[in-house]
Amino acid sequence: MKYLYCILLVVLFTCVGCQFRLSSDDMKENSMLLEIDRYDRLEYRYLTTGDFSALQQMNTEYPIETRTLIENVVKIGEITDPDINTKFLKFYQDTTLQSVIAAVESEYVNTEDLDHQFSTAFARLKQSLPDIALPRVYTQISALDQSIVVGNGTIGISLDKYLGPNFPLYAQFYTPTQRKQMSREYILPDCLTFYLVSVYPLQQFESRPQLERDLQIGKIQWIVNQVMTKRIYHSRYEEAVENYMKKNPKTSYEELLRMADFSKFKVLEN
Repeated sequence: MKYLYCILLVVLFTCVGCQFRLSSDDMKENSMLLEIDRYDRLEYRYLTTGDFSALQQMNTEYPIETRTLIENVVKIGEITDPDINTKFLKFYQDTTLQSVIAAVESEYVNTEDLDHQFSTAFARLKQSLPDIALPRVYTQISALDQSIVVGNGTIGISLDKYLGPNFPLYAQFYTPTQRKQMSREYILPDCLTFYLVSVYPLQQFESRPQLERDLQIGKIQWIVNQVMTKRIYHSRYEEAVENYMKKNPKTSYEELLRMADFSKFKVLEN
């Protein structure tokens, strides 16, 4: 009986140990490499109800994001202007913008799917570019201005530019080709593209021939396609990079992005 009791104790401790290890592994699997910061929700509260506490949070917890939005995106003045808060609120009281704000909050009630996608994609990206810094990602409502805002290690996603190609308001301002990419599924590839452009800028971009500019974007689009594990972008410049990498498989992403001899890429004529 005593022997049986000892065996049961051993089994019990083994099970507890296994459970602990499984729980730890589950926690690792469920942990996110990146989680999107919902700055847009503070915007929603202030711009629809005038909630002053939401404005205070925007200014104290997100000072850079608020300055960027006011000064560089919607461009309604300087953050230090005495009446800037009133101007900010009044700017968004336009009925069209109020409908956009409501649509964003309805469409993006939950962004956990994007958290998972961003975590997976940036984990893959860091495998090929180990030194690349992980950005802080946040969402905003930009009054149909810039889709993605990148700077100071952050990526700002304007959710009002990703309400789907059939969002009625878009037809007034955008072509069918543009609207095709204004959907949820393009948020991640757009963020990866703009972030890589900011981290690996083409030196003397303005004075470079257009072909070299296009090929640099083609390099980034090819890398984004690899990270996404599907061909999101397809152009003759991305194709030129694809053909080069097939012939030179040992070329690292870092070498590719910093390559300045564009004569190595053969672009097919239309």
